[in-house]
Amino acid sequence: MSDIENKLYTVKYTPDSESHLLPVQECCRICESKICTIICPANVYEWDENKQKLIVKYENCLECGACRIACPDSSLGWEYPKGNKGVMFKQG
Repeated sequence: MSDIENKLYTVKYTPDSESHLLPVQECCRICESKICTIICPANVYEWDENKQKLIVKYENCLECGACRIACPDSSLGWEYPKGNKGVMFKQG
């Protein structure tokens, strides 16, 4: 396991039952860079070439927002998870 994978393993989160990440699949299909699949530190995004669809593993999201910032078409709907769901960052 790499250093980043070891650190990600220690992050605590409670996933919501619905995704807070909503890509516009039509835009994803024509996106040349698929930058979200590269920039996300938690590997949330995966391009499925056979289905021509962006697969979103929202349960792993660190809520850093890098995907939203990097998306060249601003076609990634992104919200914080509802209620007490999502990442729990250690205070202190």
